[in-house]
Amino acid sequence: MQPEPGNPHEVEGVLNPAAARGPDGHLYLFPRLVAKGNFSRIGIARVRFNQEGDPTGVERLGIALEPEAGYERGADGRGGCEDPRITFMERIRKYVMTYTALSQAGPRIALAISDDLFHWRRLGLAPFAPYQGVDFVHVNNKDACLFPIAMPNHAGNLQMGMLHRPLFPGTCPEVPDTTSSCRPAGRDHESIWISYCPMTADGLQPEHPALFNSHLRLATPVSPWEALKIGGGTPPMLTRHGWLILYHGVSELAGHSPQEHRLCYSAGVMILAEHDPMKILYRPAEPVLTPLLAAERQGMVPNVVFPTGIDRRDDIGQPDRFDVYYGMADDRIGVARLVVPEHLPSGALPPGRSIDP
Repeated sequence: MQPEPGNPHEVEGVLNPAAARGPDGHLYLFPRLVAKGNFSRIGIARVRFNQEGDPTGVERLGIALEPEAGYERGADGRGGCEDPRITFMERIRKYVMTYTALSQAGPRIALAISDDLFHWRRLGLAPFAPYQGVDFVHVNNKDACLFPIAMPNHAGNLQMGMLHRPLFPGTCPEVPDTTSSCRPAGRDHESIWISYCPMTADGLQPEHPALFNSHLRLATPVSPWEALKIGGGTPPMLTRHGWLILYHGVSELAGHSPQEHRLCYSAGVMILAEHDPMKILYRPAEPVLTPLLAAERQGMVPNVVFPTGIDRRDDIGQPDRFDVYYGMADDRIGVARLVVPEHLPSGALPPGRSIDP
């Protein structure tokens, strides 16, 4: 999918889509549509497939969300509903969208809910309780996605689990700030966190979203390709090995001066234990997707692959095949095929648990 000529909603790119199968069995993408001035909406598009079952294009169907709520509008009039992820929550039998709301205070995680993928009801900003001196409410945050079923937290209680990426002061590689006095000790790189909130019998309520009151840092950058930061990508999908997630990692391109500060976004994979998602079972040292194509190396932000949507191909009888939808250079959308092997390959980093923040 690429910007449609003459469409003012897409003049600065279509990128970073959510992906979800509707009640009708069709696959729908929810791309970020960027208008002039970085004004972002979340669109709806139906994916077209060829006879072999491979995705070949999209049919645009309109807008799912656009900046209307106060927490989606900036002080300068700009706004943003950005980078959605969608999970079908089995307990409440509804689709839940997590997305980045560009508020006056900065990017925050917002929630919306739907029965059919076409009609969305806002739930507001995700509320976070403080933890060990970390005030998540006043920290910029992005790249959130949910587990589809209730998950055990660190105390063993079944709750709703969210992966997300807090942007603590001084940790953003796009704006180096190695001397920031606000930087929390031990958090000098953006990392993937996991937070939990209770799931009540009534499910998610629009007036009072449940409080995410339990937080742990799941993973930090460890390999050269992700040396600057890592963040969430696709929502967790259960496989024979455990929960599969694709995530993004950022490194600095070699041969460039600090003044240029050119970055490269690649994609990696992790497997989390099915009944203990804070345990990382598999994490290869190398990325599974890097910017190689011209459309990935040239665009609004060069050298970017950014996975956000994933589709298990049960529809064609291939439950081990996953189609991964990703942003290409912040300009257009690509798709890649990932096949989960019967046995995980060697060469991965040692298994580990979430990190004490």
